Amino acid sequence: MATDRVRIALQKKGRMANDSLSLLKSCGLHIDNSKDDLFCRIRELPIDLLMIRDDDIPGFVGGGICDLGIVGENVFAEKKASCGKDAFDACVLERLGFSPCRLSIAVPEGGEIGRIDDLDGKTLATSYPALLHAYLKSRGIRATTLLMRGSVEVAPRLKIADAICDIVASGATLEANDLRELTVVLKSEALLIRSKRTLPEEKEAVIKRLLARMRGVLQACDSKYIMMNAPRAAIERIAALLPGCDSPTIMDLNRNDMVAIHAVCKEAIFWETVETLEKAGASAILVLPIEKMAA
Repeated sequence: MATDRVRIALQKKGRMANDSLSLLKSCGLHIDNSKDDLFCRIRELPIDLLMIRDDDIPGFVGGGICDLGIVGENVFAEKKASCGKDAFDACVLERLGFSPCRLSIAVPEGGEIGRIDDLDGKTLATSYPALLHAYLKSRGIRATTLLMRGSVEVAPRLKIADAICDIVASGATLEANDLRELTVVLKSEALLIRSKRTLPEEKEAVIKRLLARMRGVLQACDSKYIMMNAPRAAIERIAALLPGCDSPTIMDLNRNDMVAIHAVCKEAIFWETVETLEKAGASAILVLPIEKMAA
């Protein structure tokens, strides 16, 4: 893998990997896989991808092996907490929004632990000891941490822990193990992280281009193009109802006192939004997706 090319560390498998590759492809990039599926090359830009374990990504970026990385906030925050923020040589470049989850403390249903203070003196199994320790310390709770690298949710059933602190997405795994969420320690999403080290100008230029494309794709995902007809007298009222819209485009129609309103809405448009617009006088409302946006 050439050192003059930007190197990005990605999770090698799982939902985060799929979402990360989907984002890159949406940026107009084609990915050529290698025989061992460890290295991949981007055709359009001088970028190489390194496919590794998710918990190795912060270290690879912080250590200068890779220039960028896409990793879950839970993994990044745990690495930062375990190293100390001043000793960790990586930072967040962009919040990507996909792969949402949360790091939560969960306890057995119907058990003796009903609130946070009840954890005092208990044992908690987790794969995130640094984050859990910091959370408990901030609340003055003294508890024992049992480090587990997998199947954390079975610890209470095996009687080796009173509670767990683990990643929750849908909550189905907790329910299957007769556990309930007690509190959320950290809300997580995918992050684009970068090395704090000074990079050559050529690499910085590539990163700037990639980041602009990513931001355009991410902004387009949440944005919609909306068109409607309305009485001229209702323009101001309707414009105030458009979510995340700075200034709509107004065009005269070949009908007395009627205009067409076109706008880019940078926030979600729900059925309730459409119904509210109709009550304000809008008609023939059309909501369209946006594929790409440039600032």
